[in-house]
Amino acid sequence: MAANGTLPETLAPEKKSINLALQGGGAHGAFTWGVLDRLLESEQLDIAAISGTSAGAMNAVVLADGMMAGGRQGAQKALAAFWRAVHEAARLSPYQLLPLKKMSHSYNLDHLPGFIALDLFSRLMSPYELNPLDINPLREVLEKQVDFERVRSCDKLKLFISATSVRNGMVKRFDRKQLTADHIMASACLPFLFKALEVEGDDYWDGGYAGNPILYPFAYHSEARDIVIVQINPLSCQSTPKTAREILNRVNEITFNSSLLHELRAIEFVARLLDEGSLDPVRYKKMFIHMISDEKGFAPLNASSKLNTEWDFLTHLHDLGYNAAEKFLQEHFACLGDHSSMDVPGTLRGCMAK
Repeated sequence: MAANGTLPETLAPEKKSINLALQGGGAHGAFTWGVLDRLLESEQLDIAAISGTSAGAMNAVVLADGMMAGGRQGAQKALAAFWRAVHEAARLSPYQLLPLKKMSHSYNLDHLPGFIALDLFSRLMSPYELNPLDINPLREVLEKQVDFERVRSCDKLKLFISATSVRNGMVKRFDRKQLTADHIMASACLPFLFKALEVEGDDYWDGGYAGNPILYPFAYHSEARDIVIVQINPLSCQSTPKTAREILNRVNEITFNSSLLHELRAIEFVARLLDEGSLDPVRYKKMFIHMISDEKGFAPLNASSKLNTEWDFLTHLHDLGYNAAEKFLQEHFACLGDHSSMDVPGTLRGCMAK
């Protein structure tokens, strides 16, 4: 594959169309930035639709805005500018790595006094007490970096942004034509740090609780059959957590993946019935599932690193994502439009066995 993301002319296949499912995960969303950067370079790929929650929702609207302003290169520039702005906005953050930590190339913040204090107070006080003014620097970044009028008029791809209703616990999918910064902030509202965000008469928390991200809109509202999940939250862990923080982190991972696993089971069930001839192929379509991830690269990182917005860490994650996307294209591009490259039944069996 050439450096610009194209295949040699003699080998170049027809253009393929994919749906992207972008998980949330705080600063770990910079991994998704790297993935998108690489996918946007490939002229053999069209992005038909994006589903995103939390950081995934931010990446999605930034990409859509940039795409409308300047095509693929415009999207790449917009994503780079957004993550640079995230870093700049956190320059005075109490979560700054000490020099010795930087030298050791450890990106975790769990030993920093600022992180320990926030972790303690967030367990004792609600954000209505701890953060009464509901200050969130990301809102200002989002409002400065994204032209939402342009996003609402986006005709380059479809957008599915989701949040979790506080009152009924159900997932809410926001219409692209009504998207504002409020909708994206609702999708990224962590209930231990920020007040529930009211949108259209309902209160919302982070979309990851009910869909990280949602997949069902692809089956109904996108012509593309391929769903490429950009994984940030690991499905499994190598050992049983023992410390209080490790246990809480793993509980959060399980919670944020439960809805995704549920939808994967439904997709696999429909695919099996279609293969058996038990469903009408005119009414139902078989979806092909793929995943871009880097479990090895994320293994040294714990949940505290999701608050790390130092530039060398964000670019480190970007490079992990870029390389993971490159590997995916090299190994699984031929699968697109034909079959899943992810072993969905095996993954589900493994998760149930766990």
